[in-house]
Amino acid sequence: MDPQLALTTDMKIVLGLVGLTMILFVFQRVRADLVALVVLVMLGLTGLVQPEDLFNGFSSNAVISVIATMILGMGLDRTGALNRLAAWLLRRARGMEDRLLLLVSGIAGLNSSVMQNPSVMALYLPVVSRLSSRTGISLSRLLLPVAVSIVLGGTLTMVGNSPLILLNDLLVATNANLPSGAATLEPLNMFAPAPIGLALLGAGLLYFRFQGKRRLREEGDANVTPARTESYFSRTYGIEGEVHELIVSADSPLVGMTFGEAEALHNAPLLLALQTGNESRLAPPPDARIWVGSVLGAMGPRQQVADFAQNQFLRMNSRLRNFADLFNPSRAGISEAVIPPTSKFIGKTAADLQLRRQYGISLLAINRDKTVIRENLRDTALRAGDMLVLHSIWQDLAQAAGKRDFVIVTDYPKGEQRPHKFRIAMVIFAVTMLIALSGRVPTSIALMTGVAGMLVFGVLKMDEAYGAISWKTVFLMACLIPLGWAMDGSGAAAWIAGHTIERLPGGLPVWLLEFAVALLTAAFSMVISHVGATIVVVPIAVNMALATGGNPTAFALIVALSASNNFVTQSNPVMSMITGPGGYQPRELWKIGVPLSLIYTFIVVLVVNLMF
Repeated sequence: MDPQLALTTDMKIVLGLVGLTMILFVFQRVRADLVALVVLVMLGLTGLVQPEDLFNGFSSNAVISVIATMILGMGLDRTGALNRLAAWLLRRARGMEDRLLLLVSGIAGLNSSVMQNPSVMALYLPVVSRLSSRTGISLSRLLLPVAVSIVLGGTLTMVGNSPLILLNDLLVATNANLPSGAATLEPLNMFAPAPIGLALLGAGLLYFRFQGKRRLREEGDANVTPARTESYFSRTYGIEGEVHELIVSADSPLVGMTFGEAEALHNAPLLLALQTGNESRLAPPPDARIWVGSVLGAMGPRQQVADFAQNQFLRMNSRLRNFADLFNPSRAGISEAVIPPTSKFIGKTAADLQLRRQYGISLLAINRDKTVIRENLRDTALRAGDMLVLHSIWQDLAQAAGKRDFVIVTDYPKGEQRPHKFRIAMVIFAVTMLIALSGRVPTSIALMTGVAGMLVFGVLKMDEAYGAISWKTVFLMACLIPLGWAMDGSGAAAWIAGHTIERLPGGLPVWLLEFAVALLTAAFSMVISHVGATIVVVPIAVNMALATGGNPTAFALIVALSASNNFVTQSNPVMSMITGPGGYQPRELWKIGVPLSLIYTFIVVLVVNLMF
């Protein structure tokens, strides 16, 4: 590499565009995706990228892979996979904070290896909130370790985060400008970074187990939305969120009773579901009959449900075997709704309205003038301003709310949930990973195979797939990819690398240069996002490797991994998602994140050198 490479006009324009991009990203006066679009247009107008190549970023393997991982993540979300996971985690943790933290963080990290990090974080936010409310552990003590593990887990595969997805495209593009005699850079297979990712994830879990946990706040979180947590309903209305199954025996006095008569029995828990034969119903009508072998879904304190089961000769199951899909939190749950002055419900009772028969909704309580009404609900006339506590399937709730007779004030999943598609989704996902692992087709094709499978088998609808895509992310990546090509093709990357090496002391070991590149990339990612940092620094790093006798692929991999090494600022999408719910202050994030970033850099450089 010639350090005296002349600075041409094209190089100046490219470096000027890089500088402009950094300034606009720092001050955030203009949206990041708009900045990327302007840069793309400027590259075309100045002729730095040929017109026929200018929009190739939109059809690149990297962008297609990002789109596919977003849709696959939506498919898993629609089946309630992570809510099942939350229930399993609660059982395994047995209320112990250390075990819960290890399990949740570790599994979240593994999930993020095959899904986009922000998508995983969005799915885990309600899971962690639920775990916090059920265990009493402060949300701030759970959220940050989980978020960090998601970022670290994204380094396990080449599809876990945007920088790694981009890397292979950048390596292929670099081949066109390699000096004569240099070996062609080969794309990395899907699990190439797995050893590094495992080391990073393990180090992150150990960090929070022995050191980081001490720096997390002990006190509770004032800004957790109470309507989302089961503890809120327990505290405010005395409604416990645990559901149990009660199987009716031949000796039970409930045999032949109607569902309404069973509800009216003394000390009966909240009865929410009934299975007779092969038919399971949430909020069954009061005249539905109970027979031998029928199963009741009862909500309430465990002791109350156990006493009721004993008195009525019912067999109690604490685990949901028949109602697992009906009571999946992604499909059904408790909500609050207010009666507006224009409602047709005013002056009518629940019996008059037939809420169960007409809407599939169970009325659990009424909050009227700060008084909670739990008795004789079916015969209580409703008034304007009453707060109703309801239990229903979310889809039924949304349909009933469309008539504007009550206004829902609880946040709940708006999309249609399909827990019955869980097994199909898991099979499709497993096949997708096997195809990707085989290496016989590009990763983008393997992931799109999974997307096609989810659409064909009804896990997702086409419109839902479109809605799963974050077009801001797609535009940002697709528009900035040509900037990386221009950096390499114009010689700007070679010029920067040559002049940097010229000013460094002679005889520096390659690993020290790698360490410097890793820190430089991490600093860039705080300014111009992890995607921007990868696109700008990879060409520079490859040219530095060629100039110093290092391995270009190793240098490029260090850049792609280091682009996600940001645990202190909101330019990292995952960190931006938890700052508000966790109530984290900048000082807290810096105190925990800086040591973690140094550990991250050390592990990346060490393991990459062992691998290459």
